[in-house]
Amino acid sequence: AEDHSYSHVATCIGTGGTFAGLVQTISQRQQLLGFSALKGDFIHPEIKELLENHQISSAGDFQIFDHFHFGGYGKYNQELIDFIWWFFESFGIVLDPIYTGKMMAGIWKLISEDFFPVGSKILAIHSGGLQGNSGFTARTGIKLPSLST
Repeated sequence: AEDHSYSHVATCIGTGGTFAGLVQTISQRQQLLGFSALKGDFIHPEIKELLENHQISSAGDFQIFDHFHFGGYGKYNQELIDFIWWFFESFGIVLDPIYTGKMMAGIWKLISEDFFPVGSKILAIHSGGLQGNSGFTARTGIKLPSLST
């Protein structure tokens, strides 16, 4: 069911498919925020082309953030790892370092910068990816929260 009580809807962006689908569903009183996991501003014309090719339009506004990538797709730094652990310890929600951790770190940064007007209601879509946390730990030796933590 669609829920138009949120002023902002946030999602991660990889290829842009989820973002494009959400562009079509938001109401004119909503703003869609996309957080690209990829380094570079090429995501802007790619999303524009995706929307045009599929004739997707929106009643609401949307914005793509391309500076919360922490080094690029599959990249991370200690700041991101620390945020993922802080978020888990604070809220009991597991994030991954590829997509959801970057999105939530971006949302938190925007909150700290007063990006959101007072009274905003933010829906952050947790798109999964948690199965990759154990592989990330095996590859890097860096322990991340997991659903069994």
